[in-house]
Amino acid sequence: MTYKELYEFGKIKLAEAGIAEAALDARLLLEYICHTDRNELIVHAERERSDMEEQFYRVLIEKRASRIPLQHITGEQEFMGLCFKVNQHTLIPRQDTEILVEEALHRLGDGMRILDMCTGSGCILLSLLKYSNECEGIGIDISEKALAVARENAERLQLDAVFLEGDLFSPLEGFVSERTTDRLFDMIVSNPPYIETAVIETLMPEVRDHEPAAALDGREDGLYFYRRIIAQAPLHMRKGAHLLFEIGCGQGDMVMSLMREADFEQVGLFQDYAGLNRVVCGTKR
Repeated sequence: MTYKELYEFGKIKLAEAGIAEAALDARLLLEYICHTDRNELIVHAERERSDMEEQFYRVLIEKRASRIPLQHITGEQEFMGLCFKVNQHTLIPRQDTEILVEEALHRLGDGMRILDMCTGSGCILLSLLKYSNECEGIGIDISEKALAVARENAERLQLDAVFLEGDLFSPLEGFVSERTTDRLFDMIVSNPPYIETAVIETLMPEVRDHEPAAALDGREDGLYFYRRIIAQAPLHMRKGAHLLFEIGCGQGDMVMSLMREADFEQVGLFQDYAGLNRVVCGTKR
C-alpha cells in the first residue's frame, strides 16, 4: 500500500470507531511507524511502504480504535516544546496545563526553589527547570510508578530534579537538600486530582479506562486536594512565595476563596486557550 492508502485506511477505521480526531491520529500513528513528518503526506503520498510498516500500522490502528490513548501507544507526548515519556501510570500532559507553566514562568526568578505537588510525569516541574536558570526543583507524588517516569524524563532532558514519594507534604519531613539548608520554597505548583468522583464514570474511555484514577479523583466535590494543599502550603513557603494551581473550569471561585481564607494575597484567575478558567495563583502574605 502507498503512504496515502495507509493513511486513508487508518482514518476510516478510527472514524468508524468514533475517534473524534480520526484524521489527526491516523496521520500521527503513520508518522510514528514510518519515522516521517506531516510533509510526507503531501510530497510522497504515492510512495509504497513496506509490508512490515503496513502490518505494524494496522495493529496500532486497532489499538487506537479500542480507545487506548494515542500517547500510550507511542509512549510520548509533547509539552511546552519538550518530549515527555508517558504511560498508564501518569496523566497525559495536556495543552491546557501549559497555562499553569506559563503563569509560573512569569513569576519565576533565577535560583528559586520550586515544589511541584502531584508531579506525575514531572512535565510541569521539568518545564520550569528547563526554561529558568539555577532553580532547584522537587516533585512529590504518591505513586512510585509515576515517579519512575518523572525520573526518566529528567534524565532524558538532562535536568537535575529530586522526586519524592509520599502523601502531599509528608516526604519533606526529614528531607535534606544537597544544594541548600533552606527548607522553604519560593514557588509551589500543582495540578492535583480535581474531578468529582461521580463524574469520572462519564469521562471519555481514553481517560476513564486508561489514565490513573488516583490522578483524576478529587473526591466528592473535586476540591479535596486543594483544601489540603492550601492548608499546609504556607508552612513550606517563604514570605512572598507563589502558589499556583491548575483547576477545573468551574472551580475558580471556590479555589480563590480557599486561598483568601488561608490569607493568601494577590489571588488571581487565568483562562486557557479556549477561554475557560484554568489557573489560580496567589502569594503568601
